[in-house]
Amino acid sequence: MVRTLIVIGAALAAIAVVLGAFGAHALEQRLSERALNTWHTGVQYHFIHALGLLLIAALWSQLATGWATAAAVAFVTGILLFAGSLYGLALGAPRMLGAIAPIGGTLFILGWVGVAIAAWRAGG
Repeated sequence: MVRTLIVIGAALAAIAVVLGAFGAHALEQRLSERALNTWHTGVQYHFIHALGLLLIAALWSQLATGWATAAAVAFVTGILLFAGSLYGLALGAPRMLGAIAPIGGTLFILGWVGVAIAAWRAGG
């Protein structure tokens, strides 16, 4: 599981860097300032939670694995829903796509709570 989390976390971090550069260079002249801000918010949360996956992998032996796994799933799903919906909105997707972002944000919160519970349950 640790290897899988490292691969997924590193891949998602690399994708976040690519999307950040894409936004800064390719989209800068094509999108409004508001759309660019939306794009960059998506990149920021995407990258933070990719690092969160790497944190879970690094602490795996010290965490209750069921909770750690749930937290990792919440982070990945949160990236897809939260950052994905913001990327779509920035590129002109229908505004109703914005209703998905809070679900992804809630998953981010639940993921961090899961990390805390995983650490608490593991004792020490």
